[in-house]
Amino acid sequence: MLSSPIKTFDLDALARAARALVVVCAATLAGCSGMGQKDDDQGRDTDRALDMNRQTQWLEEAETEREPQDIWERMRNGFKLQDEIGVNPRVERQRLWYVSKPSFLESASSRGSLYIHYVVERLEERNMPLELALLPVVESAYNPFAYSRSHAVGIWQFIPSTGRHYNLRQTNWYDGRRDITASTNAALNYLDRLHEMFNGDWLLALAAYNAGEGTVSRAIERNQKLGLPTDYWNLPLPQETQDYVPKLLALSQLVMAPEAYGVNLSPIANEPYFEVVEVKQQRLDLSQVAELADMEADEMYQLNPAFKKRITMDGPQHLLVPADKAELLTANLALMKPRELVDWKQHRVRNGDSLHGIANRYHVTVKTLKEINGLSSNHLRVGQQLSIPVEPGLNPEQPLFQNVASAPAPALTRSHKVKSGDNLWAIARQYKVDVQDIKRWNQLKANHLKAGQVLKLQGGATQVASASKSTGKAKSKGDGRESVTYYKVKQGDSLYLIAKRFNVEMKHLQRWNPRSGGSLKPGQTLTVYLP
Repeated sequence: MLSSPIKTFDLDALARAARALVVVCAATLAGCSGMGQKDDDQGRDTDRALDMNRQTQWLEEAETEREPQDIWERMRNGFKLQDEIGVNPRVERQRLWYVSKPSFLESASSRGSLYIHYVVERLEERNMPLELALLPVVESAYNPFAYSRSHAVGIWQFIPSTGRHYNLRQTNWYDGRRDITASTNAALNYLDRLHEMFNGDWLLALAAYNAGEGTVSRAIERNQKLGLPTDYWNLPLPQETQDYVPKLLALSQLVMAPEAYGVNLSPIANEPYFEVVEVKQQRLDLSQVAELADMEADEMYQLNPAFKKRITMDGPQHLLVPADKAELLTANLALMKPRELVDWKQHRVRNGDSLHGIANRYHVTVKTLKEINGLSSNHLRVGQQLSIPVEPGLNPEQPLFQNVASAPAPALTRSHKVKSGDNLWAIARQYKVDVQDIKRWNQLKANHLKAGQVLKLQGGATQVASASKSTGKAKSKGDGRESVTYYKVKQGDSLYLIAKRFNVEMKHLQRWNPRSGGSLKPGQTLTVYLP
């Protein structure tokens, strides 16, 4: 804590003064004894001096051991920009806005409770003003998924180019601008550099963080040429930047004295909310990792928002987890085999392979293959290695999209004994088939029939239903299934898992739901014919 060294220095001085006083008192007492003071008086004076020394030590220890219990109190102790406020109508206007929007402050405080301790710690390490811990409230309301019109992302709202400049990796799977720890350190590096660039003026540094250093520098040069003041309050900056610094200062006023402005700040414990857990597996599903940590999947994603598809690809080899879950997750990850979390197969492209064919073979979509392997087109080269995600334990042996139409379920075979008066037209009508089919099935060259002749008939779906009714055994869709049910797809479901759940073959599930394709969406309804 920034204020601790100052307080410790004052108490050390006090302690030294007390010890000096003891020496002086002792010398005085010694002198007095030579003047005939009684022995018992000398003892009482010595006791009083020693008691004073003990009290001084107790005060020193108590002050040293005391730590703020609430993060807001810790922040107040490290505020350094309060002298910049004074009576300022621009700050007052922003303060009134925040006071009139208590729901905004509540939601920002709630989201920030996961991250703000980490931010405060990093600021203190750099001896930076703790008002800067409120900057993500101005930028994003502490929402790691915030996205602006200028394509700025994360709690610190980095645009793509600035993010790359500060080594924040951005791919289809991972965006370092949304990484809580990486983006925080990058933001503080950026602010530190701006602070130096503008000769230690934090207000100009903050303005440059919002508008860019070029915009602020040009405004300073303009005022210099006109003989005008070059401080933040007098620069001709864009309106957004004119409001930007007052917003931060107004927030710091509310935190400094919430009761004075009728603001209720929910307490946030002055302790780390999360810990960093190192992981050896390269590709993990965050929802499955959450189960290992006995926590909600959404909270896991809130702490690790940089993994855009909730799969740990292209990012660091660690995860943020609540401090009280870190030990459990570490133990469970050590016991798990990587393939039990997510299976990945490597496919070497051979002559004649295509993305569509490979996607069909491994039961994934072409889009997924392209995103995972960073492909900008459908072109493949022989020998190229492709990473392919598959369901845990699934070893696809047959393509997902086979020519189902060319291999229909076996048709029902029946026979009809020709009676006197029968003809092909009447028999075809009775069984709801075509005359030409009856002739083909029985290799008839003419329409003539003889009494007692046995005809072979192969029925379609309509006839199967009719024949089933005649036997009192209703069938469904010709699949030999006795009952039908409907299943609503949940997050994380796949055709394989659903087929396994209902003990049916996946190829049948695909045939019953031809519109489902290779991917499912939560909320989608599937038809399932039960055994």
